[in-house]
Amino acid sequence: MISALELRPLGNNSYNTKSGSLKLFGRIYANKTKGFLRYPDDVYDRRWFSFFLTSWTQISTTLQVSNDNSYAPPKITLSTAATPSNASAPLTISWTPDNPGDQYYLYSHFAEVQDLQANGTREFDLLWNGAVTTEAFVPSKLVLDTFLNTSPLNCEEEKCIYQLIKTSRSTLPPLLNALEIYTVIQFPQSETNENDVVAIRNIETAYGLSRIRWQGDPCVPKMYAWDGLNCSNTDISTPPRITSLNLSSSGLTGTIAAAIRNLTQLQKLDLSNNTLTGGVPEFLAQMKSLVLINLSGNDLNGSIPRALQKKGLELLVHGNPRLCLSGSCTEDSKKKFPVVIVASVASVVVIVVVLVLIFVFRKKKPSPVEVLQRSPNTPIVNDTYANSSEPSIETKKRRFTYSEVMKMTNNFQRVVGEGGFGVVCHGTLNGSEQVAVKVLSQSSSQGYKHFKAEVDLLLRVHHTNLVSLVGYCDEGDHLALIYEFLPNGDLRQHLSGKRGGSFINWGNRLRIALEAALGLEYLHSGCTPPIVHRDIKTTNILLDEQLKAKLADFGLSRSFPVGGHESHVSTVIAGTPGYLDPEYYRTSRLGEKSDVYSFGIVLLEMITNQPVIDQSRGKSHITQWVGFELNRGDITKIMDPNLHRDYESRSVWRALELAMSCANPSSVNRPNMSQVANELKECLVTENSRRNMESHSSPEVSMSFDTGMFPRAR
Repeated sequence: MISALELRPLGNNSYNTKSGSLKLFGRIYANKTKGFLRYPDDVYDRRWFSFFLTSWTQISTTLQVSNDNSYAPPKITLSTAATPSNASAPLTISWTPDNPGDQYYLYSHFAEVQDLQANGTREFDLLWNGAVTTEAFVPSKLVLDTFLNTSPLNCEEEKCIYQLIKTSRSTLPPLLNALEIYTVIQFPQSETNENDVVAIRNIETAYGLSRIRWQGDPCVPKMYAWDGLNCSNTDISTPPRITSLNLSSSGLTGTIAAAIRNLTQLQKLDLSNNTLTGGVPEFLAQMKSLVLINLSGNDLNGSIPRALQKKGLELLVHGNPRLCLSGSCTEDSKKKFPVVIVASVASVVVIVVVLVLIFVFRKKKPSPVEVLQRSPNTPIVNDTYANSSEPSIETKKRRFTYSEVMKMTNNFQRVVGEGGFGVVCHGTLNGSEQVAVKVLSQSSSQGYKHFKAEVDLLLRVHHTNLVSLVGYCDEGDHLALIYEFLPNGDLRQHLSGKRGGSFINWGNRLRIALEAALGLEYLHSGCTPPIVHRDIKTTNILLDEQLKAKLADFGLSRSFPVGGHESHVSTVIAGTPGYLDPEYYRTSRLGEKSDVYSFGIVLLEMITNQPVIDQSRGKSHITQWVGFELNRGDITKIMDPNLHRDYESRSVWRALELAMSCANPSSVNRPNMSQVANELKECLVTENSRRNMESHSSPEVSMSFDTGMFPRAR
């Protein structure tokens, strides 16, 4: 029997290793009197042991110490610290490895617990076996800093020595609050091929699978391999590959996931007995290792690609009533021969009538091609694509063939994103230029319309804060957009810590917000006619190498007329829940102030790092929650705790007031994007002035003490 089971999962961005697994060697905190700690002191139920040497002196505080980072050691372990009794001596921890050749990962937790005098300074170096790994570290007052090594450490001469030594500028000895030491356990089998791991994770996301066994490495160890997978059994040095995928009777919906193509060693694919729709994709024929494809018992339609009807491949498709099987299509066409004749005659009549009308009206209205051949210096978006079955694309930009797209993406090998439109793959152009290739799924609803809209817009607008279009592919059913590649992903990933735990300080957030605002201002004020983006959100703000912001994803963008009193158009509602202007949602009247509302929500996200909609909050929408907290007058409850209160309060208040005015339910009370950009410039000037003053008054505080060996977790 079992009475209770408690699960406390760690975050994905903590305790990462380059290879292998971690085994606890020691987890200690510096305290003379306290003893063993675990849950509820430690939210993760780790076990901490007090540890203190006779050559140390204990210092402590009665104030709360913030433990807000990926490791969250118990606050009680941070309220005390050890310093060497001899202020000039190093603080040393040493041990002898259990096994020669053992490798170690260290996680050192620091927090200043003393009130330093005006001329007091605590600054020290971190050393491993006599070599400096981090220089001139100054612990934060009552705030946790965690240092870790990103690569395993080796001991020399069967002795491990970890030391903290004060610098020549320091008036106080070093301190240590807590320390975790782990040894590395190497797996007897290499981890699964990285490309296969990414592909199976994308398949899992595409179908919304939630399986208890789909955790950890897909293939290793073999006895814990994921359900429905078979992997190649190779030697220790060769990563295993996924050779069989069985998702039969798994409740799958939608189309056949494009990520399957990246399982390049797949031999058997079973997607039978689900409710998959759409056509049978041609990429299955390009997977040379496949010997069995079972698609029976779904709701697929269209015809089977001829390339799949080849020797050596067993294809099972029975139980798909709308799928056109070999032979049956021909028989049906013979039975319907008279109907085809009538339809053909009717089609000819319609074509003649259309040609006559075109001849009559061609001098009254410029053709789409003529519109697209206007000077690219004047950004114009032709909205005729909304009602046209054959929208035009300017031919001056580079047009790629489908084979060229496959070559630049290495057969769509690396998928970097996926959405309702299809997938985004990484590619290389001319052997060096990195690009992002958005491949349109043939089953994407309104995908062709949005594809044409995005091409038409990006061929005409040019701004440093808009993602630039390199080219496109429009070849039969194959549609793709080729953009510049922005290696730092989207803003949402950085705020959530998914980009390797990267940290964006308040100054950078203001700059990113300003750059996004300038891109949006250009669409509203610098284009003729003005353009409404319609889908402003943190995932559509991309960042380049220098974290410069660029707006992306213009598939929903619309232009609207100017002149007279009309500053909006009536249109079908489109956008993302939570970011959608409530007035636009209520009236279907679209204008530039709809983008302003969405930008206000983005700004609130950047300030709070809170979900836009969170049903667990008393106030589920972010505007309601921020408004409620603002009434209390405590800004610290609103600000992202990852900022550690490192911001200028005046710039924060101005940014908050700006965000709330942008997100006003009434569009007439919202500022325009020019006003938003100007206000953000003022906020950024205020924040930068504070940082400049601090750097001049306290040069030691502004020093960088991050290294490749010991990056800081904040």
